[in-house]
Amino acid sequence: MRRLVALIVLALAGAAAFGLSGASSGLGVNGAALSGNTFRAELTAISSTPSLQCYLTALDPTDFAQGGGAGTIAAAGAASWADLRIEAISITQYAKRYLHYHPNAAALAAAKLSLESELTQAAAAKSYHCPGTAAQALAVMPSEMRTAEVLAQASSLYLVSKLDQTLPLTPKAEKAYYESHLADYDTLCVSIALVLPSREAAFNQAEAQGKTVAQLALKFSSDPSAATGGAYGCYAPTSSSYASVRSDVGTATLDTFSTPQEITDQGVDYVLYVAATKRTVTPYAKAKNAVLSDMQDANASAANSEEETILYHSAIAVDPAFGRWGLNTNGPTVFAPAVPAKDDVNRAKSLTASASAYH
Repeated sequence: MRRLVALIVLALAGAAAFGLSGASSGLGVNGAALSGNTFRAELTAISSTPSLQCYLTALDPTDFAQGGGAGTIAAAGAASWADLRIEAISITQYAKRYLHYHPNAAALAAAKLSLESELTQAAAAKSYHCPGTAAQALAVMPSEMRTAEVLAQASSLYLVSKLDQTLPLTPKAEKAYYESHLADYDTLCVSIALVLPSREAAFNQAEAQGKTVAQLALKFSSDPSAATGGAYGCYAPTSSSYASVRSDVGTATLDTFSTPQEITDQGVDYVLYVAATKRTVTPYAKAKNAVLSDMQDANASAANSEEETILYHSAIAVDPAFGRWGLNTNGPTVFAPAVPAKDDVNRAKSLTASASAYH
C-alpha cells in the first residue's frame, strides 16, 4: 500500500549500497525540499533503532542491510524510503493547497494515535515481538521526521474521507456492507490436494471422469490430509488465514476444486488444489473485523488511484545518490541507483578495442 492509504503509512524495502555521510540536495516536491542531511538522519534512525525497524518492517518486510562500509545502508532501502517521503510530502501539499486542510491540534493527536495503532496491529498480525511500544518507536524518530509523518497521516485521513468512492467506517455502514456481501463472510470448510507436477495430468483426467474431491485427494495428494480425503479444516472470518482461504476457493461451487496454484513446500514443487466443502453463514458479530478490513481495502484501492494522479502531476527531484524517479507498472516511484555488473566492467577493455575500429 502506498502513503495515501491511511492504514499503511510507512512501507519499506531494500538491498545494495548507500553511504550516510556527505552533503546532497536531498528530495524536492513541487519546490518543497527535504535536505540530504535530514534524509540521512531519518535513514540512520531507521537502521540503528531496533524498535523502529521492527514496527516498520512489520508493515512491509525490509532488509536494512549495511552497504559498502560503516555508516551505510542498503541503496534499495534508501530509495524506498525516499519514495515514501516523496509520497508523504505530495499528499500533505495536496491536502493543504487544494483542500485547504490545516489540521488542528486535535487532528494531529488523532493522527498520531492512528499511526501508533497501525504499527501495533501490523506487529501483532506478523507475530513480531517488537521491543517497546509503537508510541516509543515513534518517539525515537528525529523530530522533523515524526512531525512530517504525523502531518502526512492526518492529511491522508482527511483526503481519504473526501473521496467519492470512500466507504464510511461507521458501525451502521459496516453492518450494511456485511448484509450486502453476506456470502463473502461464510465460514469455510475446505479440502486440499497437493499434487506433484508429474501427476497433474492424471489428476485432471480423474477429475474429468467425475472422481470426488475426497477420492482425488486420497489418490493423488502428497499432503498428510490425503488420508482423510483432503479435509483440511474450517475457517471463520476470525481466522488469520481466512483471507487467503477465501481467495483460494474463489467462487467455485461446493466440492469442486478451484483453479490450481503452483507452490513450493520444503523445496519441492507442487500443484495445489483447494475446494470448499461446506459454507456456513457467519454472524455479524464474528465477521465484523473481516468486514472492516475489506472496507478499508476498498478505500485503499480508491486512495491509491488518487495518489497516483497526484504524483503524476507533481514536480519531483531526487538526488542521484538516493535513487532515480521513474515509472514502473504501479506508477511513479523511486528506483535504487543502478550499479554496473562486474562482468561489464571487466569487458570494458574489449569494448574499447572494438570501438577503435570506428576512429
